Amino acid sequence: MSNSDAGSILVTGATGYIGGRLVPRLIEAGRNVRVLVRSPRRARSRPWFHEVETVVGDAANLRVLSRALSGIDTAYYLIHSMSSGLNFHEKDIETARAFGLAAREAGVRRVIYLGALGESNSDLSPHLRSRHETGEVLRESGVSATEFRSAIIVGSGSASFEMIRNLVERLPVMICPRWVYSRAQPLAIDDLLDYLVAVLDTPESDGRIIEIGGKDVTTFHGLLSGYAKARGLRRRLIPVPVLTPRLSSYWVYWFTPIPAGFARALIEGIRNHVVVTSDLARELFPQIKPRDYASAITGVMKDLEEGRIDTSWSDAGGRSINSGNPVSLHSRHGMIVERRTRSVNAPARRVFRAFSGIGADRDWYFAGWAWGLRGLLDRLAGGTGLRRGRRHPNELRVGDAVDFWRVEALETDRFLRLKAEMKLPGRAWLQFETRESENGLSEIEQTVAFIPKGLFGLTYWHVLYPMHAWIFRGMVDAIVIRAESQSTPQVDM
Repeated sequence: MSNSDAGSILVTGATGYIGGRLVPRLIEAGRNVRVLVRSPRRARSRPWFHEVETVVGDAANLRVLSRALSGIDTAYYLIHSMSSGLNFHEKDIETARAFGLAAREAGVRRVIYLGALGESNSDLSPHLRSRHETGEVLRESGVSATEFRSAIIVGSGSASFEMIRNLVERLPVMICPRWVYSRAQPLAIDDLLDYLVAVLDTPESDGRIIEIGGKDVTTFHGLLSGYAKARGLRRRLIPVPVLTPRLSSYWVYWFTPIPAGFARALIEGIRNHVVVTSDLARELFPQIKPRDYASAITGVMKDLEEGRIDTSWSDAGGRSINSGNPVSLHSRHGMIVERRTRSVNAPARRVFRAFSGIGADRDWYFAGWAWGLRGLLDRLAGGTGLRRGRRHPNELRVGDAVDFWRVEALETDRFLRLKAEMKLPGRAWLQFETRESENGLSEIEQTVAFIPKGLFGLTYWHVLYPMHAWIFRGMVDAIVIRAESQSTPQVDM
C-alpha cells in the first residue's frame, strides 16, 4: 500500500515521549494523522499542531474514543498509566479494554502497540507484566494488534534513560544492588521510530509480537558505566548484597527528577532480563540496522546540543514567547533553562538591533566589571577570554565570534543564539528572540540554557545562579532600554 492510498492514522499519547516524536515522522511520510490528547494546551505548543486533526479527551472514555477512532484505519496505542499511582496495572487494563472495544466497533483495521521486553514465563515485575497483559487485552478485542516489545529507550526524555543520566551525572560513587547485572538491550529512540513507521508498510507484521533492541546486549551496570564513559566521567559502582526496590527508589528520588513511585516500578523491572530472543524484527525489517549503546548516547547529546529534540530544546529554544510568565526556571532532559520575557515599546527590528549589537566595544550592557572578571578567569584557565571581540560592530552572521561566545543560529530581525566557548563544566547557550505584538510594540525573550557535566557542573550552576540571575536580568532590561531609546545602536567608547 502506498502512502497516498493509506487510511487515516490515530496516534494516542501524541504529546508524550514517543508520540511527540512519532507524529512529525508520520506527517513527513505523507500520512493523514489524527491525535488523541488530554491537554489541548500541550498539543497547541507542538509545531505539528496545525498539520493534524485533534480530538481532546480521556482514552478510557468510550464516547471520546468513538470520535477519535471514527474513520481510522490504523491506531497507535502509546498509553501507559504508570504515573497514575500504585494501581497503574488496573488502569492500564481498563483503558486497553475500552480502546480495543471502541476500535472494533469503529472498524479499525489494525492497532500498533509499544510494550516491553521480558520473558513471559519468568517472574516479571508488575510494570513488565502490565505491559504484556495490555498487549493481550488489545489482541482479545478482535482487532489485529501488532505489539513491539522494547527494553530501555535511549533518548532524552525516556524515564529509564533520564534515571541513568541523572544518577551518573550527579553521583561519583553509586551503591548498586546485585541485580544491576541483569541483562538489557537498549534501543536508540531514532531506531524505535524507524520500526514504528516501517511497520505501516509491512503487512507481514500484522498480529505479531516483535521484539526489538539495539546492537549491544549489556547489563544495567553496563548502562551506567557506558554513559559515564561517553560523557568522560569517572564513576565508581559498588555492588551490595541487598538493596530493595523501595530503598533504591528513594535513592533515585533524591538524586533524579523521577518520582519515587515511578522509580520503584522502573527499578523493580531491572531484576528481569530484557533482551531480544527472536529474529523476527530482523526478518521483517532488514533495512533497519539498530545502533550500539555508545552511538545512541552520542546521538542524544548531539541532538540536544544542536536543538533537534522536540521535547527538550524546543522548551529551551525560545518558541513560547507569549507564555505570560515573565521569569521561569526549570530543568528537563539534562538541560537547565532560565527564560525571561519583557514587553518593549519599540518595533521588533529595533529590539533585534539592540541585542545583536552586544559584546566587544559595547560590552554586555550590564555589570561590565563582572564580564571582565569572567573573561580574565577564562584566560587564566586557558580559554579565549574577551579578547576576540566581534567582526563587525553592527552585523552578525552564523559562525562569528562574539567575545567568548559563537553565533550558532541567526534570523534577521527576530532571533539570535550564542554558544559559549569559555571554559565551563558543561555547555551553555544565550539566546534572544523578539516578536511583534500589538500597536507597534514587541516582546523580547531571553533564554539561558546550561547542560552541566557531572556533579561539579551542577554545583557550578547552583552556586553561581544568584549572580547569573542578577546579571541576565540586568542585561535584558538594558536591551529593552536601548531599543526604546534609540533607533540605531551606537558604539559606546
